Amino acid sequence: MSYENLQAQRWVNEYADMLLSYTSVRVNDRNIAEDIVQDTFLSAWKNRENFKGEASEKNWLFSICKNKIIDYYRKKARTPVQYATIDDTAGYFDADEHWTEKEGPINWGIDYNHTLDKKEFYTILELCKKKLQELQQKVFVLKYLEDVDSDEICKLLNISSSNYWVLIHRAKVQLRSCLEKNWIKA
Repeated sequence: MSYENLQAQRWVNEYADMLLSYTSVRVNDRNIAEDIVQDTFLSAWKNRENFKGEASEKNWLFSICKNKIIDYYRKKARTPVQYATIDDTAGYFDADEHWTEKEGPINWGIDYNHTLDKKEFYTILELCKKKLQELQQKVFVLKYLEDVDSDEICKLLNISSSNYWVLIHRAKVQLRSCLEKNWIKA
């Protein structure tokens, strides 16, 4: 086996599971996640001569994967979707998108440094996220998991700014409610 083939095999052995976990959370479909990871490796392989080592190999592969996830959402958003712009979440969030004192979640009393709590939290968050409407999921993933700017999300998903804000607010309210019902037993 050639050196280059060994390098490709090493990438798969070392990073496939991490990339698949990262991607699965973001697209909610294991088959699509597997395709994106495969595309990530193919793209990395085709561009391996351009890898200058400025970042670690792992960071380079995750960066490619993140772009593949964004491309996936961009392709899915070819047709415009219009939602009502009535904001039934008024008063929940301040201008910086933080919960208002009155409407904020209860004190969950959780030690987020405890590994078991983190694992349980992310399992329940994933289940709650799947209960969101598809467009709400996309907006939430791009905003909070991929850290994409809101204007870019509007362009990627072909939605208006007002629709974006309604979708993101409703997603946060629904996720909070789901987490409080299914994980936080106050």
